[in-house]
Amino acid sequence: MSTLSNAATDVVVVVIALGFMVFVHELGHFLAAKWMGVRVLTFSFGFGKRLFGVQAGQFSFGRPPITVSAGDVPDDRTDYRVSLLPLGGYVKMAGEDPSQPRTGNPGEFMTHPRWQRFVIVVMGPVMNVLLALLLLTVLNRYHYEEPAFETQAARIGDVAPDSPAAQAGLASGDLIARVGDLKNPTWEDVELKVAMSPGQSLPVDVVRNGQTRQVEITPRPEGRERLGVAGWAPCVSPLIDLVEDGSPASKAGILRGDRVTALDGHSILCWQDLPSALQATNGKQVEITVARAGSEVHLQLTPVLGDIRGRKQWRIGVGLREVIVRQLTWPKAVGSSVDENIKNCVLTFEAVGKILTRQMSARSLSGPIGIAQMSGEAYRSGFSDLIRVSAAISLSLGIFNLLPVPILDGGVILLLLIESVIQRDLSLAVKERIVQVGLALLLLLTVFVMYNDLLKTFKPY
Repeated sequence: MSTLSNAATDVVVVVIALGFMVFVHELGHFLAAKWMGVRVLTFSFGFGKRLFGVQAGQFSFGRPPITVSAGDVPDDRTDYRVSLLPLGGYVKMAGEDPSQPRTGNPGEFMTHPRWQRFVIVVMGPVMNVLLALLLLTVLNRYHYEEPAFETQAARIGDVAPDSPAAQAGLASGDLIARVGDLKNPTWEDVELKVAMSPGQSLPVDVVRNGQTRQVEITPRPEGRERLGVAGWAPCVSPLIDLVEDGSPASKAGILRGDRVTALDGHSILCWQDLPSALQATNGKQVEITVARAGSEVHLQLTPVLGDIRGRKQWRIGVGLREVIVRQLTWPKAVGSSVDENIKNCVLTFEAVGKILTRQMSARSLSGPIGIAQMSGEAYRSGFSDLIRVSAAISLSLGIFNLLPVPILDGGVILLLLIESVIQRDLSLAVKERIVQVGLALLLLLTVFVMYNDLLKTFKPY
């Protein structure tokens, strides 16, 4: 029942989220067409049979009204409609179909100069990119999240047995000084590099006790997406976020925001070091050292035996600060949004390149089912996760539409550039063949990603 409920939620969320992104995409075409004085016949949310809508007169940003020729429909209005299939949409412009005879009407798409047609076509993807920037800017302004360890130096906190990291001889406390071509990386850099390099040997420099070691690791492809996994976990700073009432930590005077630095004189570098150090006390009174407001505070406490994940262990009643949440100023929010979208854009092209060169599995590609699952999972995780995923999908939608594939915006742009270079329009026969090839490629891609999604759903590993 829960699975069915989650599936229904996924469908509803993706229809709303993806529908909004497509609406924004088509709105870019629509507004640019109106600005350039092109007559828009239909603005549809969805494909297929018209369900309902309204026909309204043309508006043209203060330009003179578009005239209607004698052979045209004697009604200069736009049909704003909602159609049967919600995952998509389109804008239909007068004179857009090259197979139809031109009337010379100034409101026709093909009548306008190529640079104006270029602007109309490119504004769809541009609007998706602007939407991604806007979503992350507003989110970061009021709710900027980052894992407490993500921007820190890449010190290893734990290594899984029999993992690539363990086989390379890496251990807790090692500092990663280089991974691949990245020097002095943060954990975010390391995780992205490893994820994008499944099955590929990566040179890694680690610093242990002041000495630098050079090793090679080969990330293992794991999970539904077959992304690379090294088997190491980040050293998470032992920063206290929660102190339980009545716990040993509370009685000793530990406060939220304290950072544990030592237990009975033994240094605590990572949060992972604290549980093992507590188990070694066997319930005896110990001295815990915390950093507070720039100074060290020494406190006495006695661990108590409690149930942790089904096991009896010694505990002191504190919780870790895993995520730092704060508000950014508008300039910083814009800057962080730009940086994140640039990073996502670069990663998208890098992933596509590696898939095409077979350095990454094509299973990392997602279609409508995969997008629905991601959207649903983000919705269940929280509003901020949904906004972040929506921004990433909007950016990907913009990038995808810029690919030089006929019938996509990028294919139309490519044809306009070719025609600009040769200073004449391509023949109708050539354009028809190009569209047929583009449609075939798009159908093949659609079938492939749908198969991919089903494979990941029913055979995740």
